[in-house]
Amino acid sequence: MSRFQHNRIKPAQVVILGFLIQILVGACLLTLPVSTQSGEGASFLDALFTATSATCVTGLVVQDTAQFWSPFGQGVILLLIQIGGMGVVTMAVAISIFSGRKIGLRERWVMQESISAPQVGGIVRMTGFILKTALAIEAIGALVLALRFCPEFGLGKGIWYGIFHAVSAFCNAGFDLMGDKAAFSSLTDYTGDPVINAAVCLLIVLGGLGFLVWQDVAAHRWHVNRYRLQSKLVLSTTALLLVGGGLFYGLYEFAQPQWADLSGQERGLAALFQSVSPRTAGFNTVDLTLLSAPTLLVTILLMLAGGSPGSTAGGFKTTTLAVLFLAVLGVFRRQSGASAFGRRLPEVVIRNSCALFVLYLTLFLTGGLLLCCVEGIPLMSALFEAASAIGTVGLTLGVTTELSSFGQLILIFLMYFGRVGGLTMIYAMTARPGGPASQYPQEQVTVG
Repeated sequence: MSRFQHNRIKPAQVVILGFLIQILVGACLLTLPVSTQSGEGASFLDALFTATSATCVTGLVVQDTAQFWSPFGQGVILLLIQIGGMGVVTMAVAISIFSGRKIGLRERWVMQESISAPQVGGIVRMTGFILKTALAIEAIGALVLALRFCPEFGLGKGIWYGIFHAVSAFCNAGFDLMGDKAAFSSLTDYTGDPVINAAVCLLIVLGGLGFLVWQDVAAHRWHVNRYRLQSKLVLSTTALLLVGGGLFYGLYEFAQPQWADLSGQERGLAALFQSVSPRTAGFNTVDLTLLSAPTLLVTILLMLAGGSPGSTAGGFKTTTLAVLFLAVLGVFRRQSGASAFGRRLPEVVIRNSCALFVLYLTLFLTGGLLLCCVEGIPLMSALFEAASAIGTVGLTLGVTTELSSFGQLILIFLMYFGRVGGLTMIYAMTARPGGPASQYPQEQVTVG
């Protein structure tokens, strides 16, 4: 990155190019004969789709990960998940830090863009904290899962499964190796397993909270009043979505007759897991094709909302949802702006939230309509697939493997956009952040 001149390339462009290069390198590695179980190698489109899904921590697959990819291929996928989840720039700078190379102002500027930090100051120290915390959480998660998997799969395989699923869950990727039991089965064999459900849910939530929230928690512990406004919005919005989603799944969906075979414990754990996973992990412990239409719609909304800024999750983010709600609340109260927790939100934050929400909604609807028209699949299934891709979730109703090359390319674009982020795309394409010095005359327009 130090070779780039200050005026030639912007941080947002570095982030975009970093993800693109990683995807292409990963795709080339996955086309090698050693990457597949058959030894014949994968087609470039299959490899590109898988590399994009892994790098963008989505989880949508066209080939079952355990049955199609060899241990080498699975290792490549896991590496792509880890780098993609933590951020390409973050991992590159981490290597520089550990090698002892001095980090210049240019690199710090790009790091700020990569992890959505509020300022450049202390960015290197924050990156070190992020990496240490992430690796510690993944290690604990891998240990817990390995203790559960080893009795079932044996020592070596159980440890590998623990590591793979811990990293995949923490990075909100949704890739799994349960194809040894049944292709594309995800975690459906563990619907009532409290250890698997609790471990995976905790990893997903912790990965989706965001690095700035971690820093606030580490610095201030239980003194929530000292947290940044962003952390307060993230924690409150996340709690509301988890509780609201869990209650809906538990009281409505799993009370439907198609789930009569599930025990009370299985229904409770399934409701909890299904409220966590759409934001934005992609694991599932029940057959999603049996979900009712209202539940599919709720799941789509949860997938679009996603996790939090500066996290391993996708979506248009919990803070965007919170800001939009506060802005609407401000209108109802006839206030000039939006406020929360004794703080007023800047006007630019409200504008960015509106732009991001409209951009995600437009691409989601466009992608869903294209899939419906071109692939001939039901509209709800098409919208579900599009939301899963742009929210980098990975949940599917079973149509991913049936898509044509054009349909796969649509999902590849949506996954890439969803991981890079709408604002990063906008900043990368705009000429200057300041805009024109002059302004047009103002005129009132009636709305509503």
